[in-house]
Amino acid sequence: MARHLITSAIPYINGIKHLGNLVGSQLPADLFARYQRARGNEVLFLCATDEHGTPAELAAAKAGKPVAEYCAEMWEVQARIAEGFRLSFDHFGRSSSDQNRKLTQHFAARLDDAGLIREVSEKQMYSHADGRFLPDRYIEGTCPNCGFESARGDQCDNCTKQLDPVDLINPHSTISGSTDLEMRETKHLYLAQSKMKDQLEEWIDTRDSWPVLTTSIAKKWLNDGDGLQDRGITRDLDWGVPVMKGDAPWPGMEGKVFYVWFDAPIEYIACAQEWVDAGKGDDWQRWWRTDKGAEDVRYTQFMGKDNVPFHTLSFPVTILGSGEPWKLVDYIKSFNYLNYDGGQFSTSRGRGVFMDQALEILPADYWRWWLLSHAPESSDSEFTWEGFQQDVNKDLSDVLGNFISRVTKFCRSKFGETVPDRGAPGPLEQKLFKDMDAKLTEYEAHMDAIDIRKAAAALRALWVMGNEYLQEAAPWSTIKENPEQAATQVALALNLVQFYGIISAPFIPDAAATIAAAMRHEDTRWPQSLDEALGRLEPGHAFTVPDNLFTKITDDQRADWQARFAGTRS
Repeated sequence: MARHLITSAIPYINGIKHLGNLVGSQLPADLFARYQRARGNEVLFLCATDEHGTPAELAAAKAGKPVAEYCAEMWEVQARIAEGFRLSFDHFGRSSSDQNRKLTQHFAARLDDAGLIREVSEKQMYSHADGRFLPDRYIEGTCPNCGFESARGDQCDNCTKQLDPVDLINPHSTISGSTDLEMRETKHLYLAQSKMKDQLEEWIDTRDSWPVLTTSIAKKWLNDGDGLQDRGITRDLDWGVPVMKGDAPWPGMEGKVFYVWFDAPIEYIACAQEWVDAGKGDDWQRWWRTDKGAEDVRYTQFMGKDNVPFHTLSFPVTILGSGEPWKLVDYIKSFNYLNYDGGQFSTSRGRGVFMDQALEILPADYWRWWLLSHAPESSDSEFTWEGFQQDVNKDLSDVLGNFISRVTKFCRSKFGETVPDRGAPGPLEQKLFKDMDAKLTEYEAHMDAIDIRKAAAALRALWVMGNEYLQEAAPWSTIKENPEQAATQVALALNLVQFYGIISAPFIPDAAATIAAAMRHEDTRWPQSLDEALGRLEPGHAFTVPDNLFTKITDDQRADWQARFAGTRS
């Protein structure tokens, strides 16, 4: 039994996430976690809310609530929506936890002892209109590298170039919109990433199986321009992990907090401690410490491409620089962007369909299937309402749902609600077994490799094979001349129904549960072989005809939703 540690990029606390966020991290991570559990492997799947920094402060101020209260409420909201999408986290934590505060301060002390933290007097952007220093993410302007007009002060989301606020052309405060900005002197701690460049590059070179997107972004940040730069890890804010050394304030850093991008990845580890403290597990260190058993863990991270630099550079520098035996990531699955009807999804601009809205209009499986089957792996993907309607109706209703409905209803009408006797397979069945066995092997290979779109295509092909077999076997005609052969065909088709429920569960868990309940069969083990899987429902086994699994999206519904979500969310 293999052991898989799986983490999704942790979402900001400042509001409900859109579908682009979902498919860029949490949803594919859940797919992989469900698949590995189904294969009998041990899985620890962790996620959390990212609660520190200016995003939380500003969102709380807008809501008229203390920031701690706001974060607690939004954690509840995000946890509830995650459950609605059937995201099977073993624990959904909070970066504001005591566990993360202590661990962040521990890492900072270790890095300082190793000579990897230095104090820097620098000038930071101050907004007169806002009466405060502005964190990098709350300064926007035109990127000097690519000309993107909404580049942030820390990074351009368009070309992923690392930036400083002073690099931006025509910068302005995203809080007030003011351009009345000036540079004022302040002191901060910097992580000396440049000292770790060679060690970091050597480590990245050992990850030769990473996707091209991940590796190319990491190498670009390592080698472009002046190479890997030291990075500030403190901020002039009130809300965050206090900059402490032991039990006392860090000299000269009084009143400051750690930069959210320093403490947020550390929450992956702290989240496992929270999992244990919540009574869900008994030993978090066997997942995270190589001296405590984590050397045999396979650690996979899921994230959008904008998060790659911090996970391939800054967080590994923190881990490696500590000199302690922490588990490093083995594989980073990164994603391009999902665009929305000719533009971009945007949380800050309220553009697109958000997770709570999606669940209001359709069950989770509809969204899970479309998003995963169109995951933006090799390039950006585009969500359109026409494409969504077409693919959901065709794949879920016409192919899978139609097969299950036809088989179960026909059996009920001719043989009752029990599996009929089954004779020896004929040439048509033998061909089906051969073709399906090859396709199942292909499906598993794509799932193992986390090639999500290819896996979805292989799964759909397995559904299609059942429909093609049913159409060619035509038991409704066979029964007139050869009832025994028709019984064999129907018994096989019923076993296909049960088989489809098992192998489809990582993508569409609610439908899979409905199928399992209808088939009245609790054996949901992943198929050891196709022959074994298609023989689990024996003659005489009782079943029920399930309700229609998937209702088609009508043209009127599609037009209504398209109009409803054409603007921006307030």
